[in-house]
Amino acid sequence: MTDLIVGPFNRVEGDLEVHLTVRDGRVAEARVNSPLFRGFERMLDGKDPRDALTITPRICGICSISQSSAAAQALAAAQGLTPAPMGQIVAALIHAVENAADHLTHFNLFFMPDFARPAYAGRSWHDRAVRRFTAMEGSAARQSVEARAALMHILGLLAGKWPHTLAVQPGGVTKSPTPRDLVRIGASLRAFRRYLEDVLYGAPVEAFVELSQATALDAWQTGDAGLFVEIACDLMLERIGAGPGRYLSYGAYHLPDNRHAFAAGLWDNGTRWPVDPSAISEDLSHAWMLGPTAHPYDGATLPDEDMRAGAYSWCKAPRYAGKVIETGALARQLIDGHPLAVALAAAGGGGVTGRVAGRLLELARTQILMETLLSQIDPSERFMALGPMPSSGRGAGLVEAARGALGHWVMIERGRIASYQIIAPTTWNFSPRDANGTPGALEAALVGAEVADGDATPLTVQHIVRSFDPCMVCTVH
Repeated sequence: MTDLIVGPFNRVEGDLEVHLTVRDGRVAEARVNSPLFRGFERMLDGKDPRDALTITPRICGICSISQSSAAAQALAAAQGLTPAPMGQIVAALIHAVENAADHLTHFNLFFMPDFARPAYAGRSWHDRAVRRFTAMEGSAARQSVEARAALMHILGLLAGKWPHTLAVQPGGVTKSPTPRDLVRIGASLRAFRRYLEDVLYGAPVEAFVELSQATALDAWQTGDAGLFVEIACDLMLERIGAGPGRYLSYGAYHLPDNRHAFAAGLWDNGTRWPVDPSAISEDLSHAWMLGPTAHPYDGATLPDEDMRAGAYSWCKAPRYAGKVIETGALARQLIDGHPLAVALAAAGGGGVTGRVAGRLLELARTQILMETLLSQIDPSERFMALGPMPSSGRGAGLVEAARGALGHWVMIERGRIASYQIIAPTTWNFSPRDANGTPGALEAALVGAEVADGDATPLTVQHIVRSFDPCMVCTVH
């Protein structure tokens, strides 16, 4: 039996260490450490509630609009304010652009470069992976960055800037797009569709969306998606990194009349349930944090400066009804009822193949969604509703970042923030153990991964970690 520390990881936003106990060439136990405490929740104490719209987006430069959306919805709930319907549609489009860009970045820059490593030389697909995905040099990296930058022009038109926009507000959005803006946005979406269809899928996005079985995915041969499928089948990536079988989505893109573009729900080993936010709690037993297990409204961010024995991460352990949850694109598409996602989750508990294919599926569906949202924008309508900020109150903003379920909970007293708590997607997926000793989603997914003698950075471990697309700067607040 040997102990191995894997990390820090490159191509990961923030700091991450994975402590492995290896027995007979496989991971017997894993402990995931988020080694950086950031303190954003503490920064918000005593501030004007509206300051959350400025401060929380700076948690992350990748998913800042997700943070903006969660903060805006939490404040709207505290105000009892219903956003302007047209403002909700534009906010959804802004958010969808960011999430689509995140999925593209993860696939091309974070996940696929591992298959260009010399360890895979001799595989039938290796030379193609080297040409396409070698870090900083592969042709896929250049093409995807160019396509991403062109898509982001939409954020310049609707959000003013990216990251850290202030365009998303509790009552809607600050920008009323003009007919000319809509024409330019349409041109950007058509250009992004061309990239997806010519390069990523090698076919119409609708054809990928129509896939309904794992065998149909296995038969996909065109575009960079086809290369991923070939690699995944050859390495049997569907057999590694199985999740807990429980998936959470708060529902993606809030639309008028309390609708979501992708449904909210909890999927528990084949059964779908409505989300009950009161069932969420944060366990601190193995975190360098002080306080009891509590719902975010009753929680606190009190760092244990003595770093007590038995704890091993600054990350709290979120649980839903006391259970470990996985969140992300696969979770969203599964809960929304897409048949391919259902099939992937059933095959080996999702695994590496399921998570990455779930992002590819969602990216195709998001392209169609963005086009639909654009068609619904009426420049003559109102885009912002106004309302006073209460001297006391509370509210929750539950949204879906690219990496999964993101929640903000605000308590207001005497016109100031009395408490602000955040649970990010990677907080769910990369949590430490809880008081029952139950490992978090990644910790459990790593058990059984192969580790060769003397291998300090096992590729199987790398694939499993990256399949969750961690954003460590979002994890600890």
